Amino acid sequence: MVRRTKEEAFETRQRIIDAAQQCFHEKGVSRASLTDIAQAAGVTRGAIYWHFQDKADLLDALFQRIHMPLEALSEATRNPEELHPLELFRELLTEVFRRVESDPTNRQVHEIIFLKCEFTDEPCGPKKHLQAMRQEHDNQVLTTLRLAVARGELPADLDMELALLCLHSFIVGVINQWLMVPTRISLSARAGDVAAAALDMLKLSPAMRTGKAAL
Repeated sequence: MVRRTKEEAFETRQRIIDAAQQCFHEKGVSRASLTDIAQAAGVTRGAIYWHFQDKADLLDALFQRIHMPLEALSEATRNPEELHPLELFRELLTEVFRRVESDPTNRQVHEIIFLKCEFTDEPCGPKKHLQAMRQEHDNQVLTTLRLAVARGELPADLDMELALLCLHSFIVGVINQWLMVPTRISLSARAGDVAAAALDMLKLSPAMRTGKAAL
């Protein structure tokens, strides 16, 4: 009985996430209400609050949904024992770009985040939630970059803060621009080239150097 109850709770949670994805994509995050989501999921608002605090929490669940399949590869890029962290990071970036086009759920969630989410200064709104997620992501990438420097895959005098800013801007910009005009290029077909271009920027750009060994 306990097992069945847990299974039912999990199934309800998944239905709510599915409904949130549908409603956010159709109406936008600000216009989709929890009542809309509850009706789409076939549950009460109380059921939503049992699993999620608010719409920002639902956005986080959607974000985790598209990143979970890549979590093992992401963790591998930060493994202190890994000999080629930058090569694994290139594979990770390639998969990130490829899935935006090839995976319908991945694409829809990115469309919600980039095209259908209003960023206001509400204390617990989507903006604050996504800022926290981005900070966590930046910390993870910074670990990978430092490992790559230690392994000689990136220059010892790489300007870490500038590299992090430009790399993040590159990734976000590519996804955003492709979502705006998806007919321009097949992001799935060119994912490897796009990922390589991002890392070439870190390896080869003179503007990315501090002139002294990175700490």
